[in-house]
Amino acid sequence: MRVSIHALTAIATAILLHAGRNQTAAERVSSRLVSANVTGHDSHGVGMIPAYVDGIRSGQLLPNAEIEIVNDKGPFLLIDGGRGFGHVIAEQAMEVAIERAKASHFSVLSLRNSFHLGRLGDWGEMAARSGFICIIYANVQSERPLVAPHGGSDARFVTNPYCTAIPATEKHPTFILDMATSTIAMGKARVANLSGKQVPEGSVIDQQGNPTTDPSVMFQEPAGSLTPFGQHKGFGLALLGDILGGAFSGGGAYLPEREVPDRIINNMMAILIDPNVFGEAKEFGIDVDKYIDWVKASPPAPGFDAVLMPGDPERLCAMERRNNGIPLDAGTIQQLIATARSVNVPEEIITMLSSNT
Repeated sequence: MRVSIHALTAIATAILLHAGRNQTAAERVSSRLVSANVTGHDSHGVGMIPAYVDGIRSGQLLPNAEIEIVNDKGPFLLIDGGRGFGHVIAEQAMEVAIERAKASHFSVLSLRNSFHLGRLGDWGEMAARSGFICIIYANVQSERPLVAPHGGSDARFVTNPYCTAIPATEKHPTFILDMATSTIAMGKARVANLSGKQVPEGSVIDQQGNPTTDPSVMFQEPAGSLTPFGQHKGFGLALLGDILGGAFSGGGAYLPEREVPDRIINNMMAILIDPNVFGEAKEFGIDVDKYIDWVKASPPAPGFDAVLMPGDPERLCAMERRNNGIPLDAGTIQQLIATARSVNVPEEIITMLSSNT
């Protein structure tokens, strides 16, 4: 089913507004969620809205919260998000970090206690548009762990994403590497389960630690687990998310005593670096262009059309979806409709979903 960007934005905004009673936050969050769908990251798109509404109802998500600067040491910032909408909190925090980086050639932002941050790529791109290299480590605290450690058979942490963004050069757009440290994001397992599809081999294990391609094991009791990507390599990177994003910020690494129903708390460390700190930004850009050209010149392997740089798949997907609408599975649409009705969204808005499919 294809839904227009306009219809999806309208329904997302209406649900968040009726649930949280904050017009500005509803508009900002819905815009970011739909943007995730447009770029192909459906796991971080409007399918997250039911979880946000659950968070608001339980008091775990506070729609009116804004950032609090807890510790200010020039380019070093410790900021608390007050369990506010992550899309609002992260934007506010990154704005401060960018201003500090402009003054000092770099900044280190330690952000804690934000509700779901959405795509880390949004915040990396935000820094890159302002001219900065940006490296982000993040962790997740939720009502249960989702990812098993390499060599383990049950979940001990969550999908702890990592991101690096490099500003656009004269020849190439922003380099944006944004990924979960699990083989697939939990949202992708959710989408696969709702649409009746299998997940890739090696991405999920069942309750006994056996490999499976059935995403439903993630939604059973006892539940299965996602696996770290690249075995021990992704496992190591996931640990850094909890240590640098969580423990360092004071928000905490994943521990059982931090499991709370309806909670999706992110903590993150963002490091911003001015590529011209040594006065060699021009040379840096030239070398990056040459390097990307060299890498992309590799003849395509069987089954591939071309070598794509990080960020290229998102740009290609956005072109297609802006023209043809956003594909949503029936399960996600049903969840959105049910959530909309539960917060008393008018039926004329709800029907935009079906009339635009």
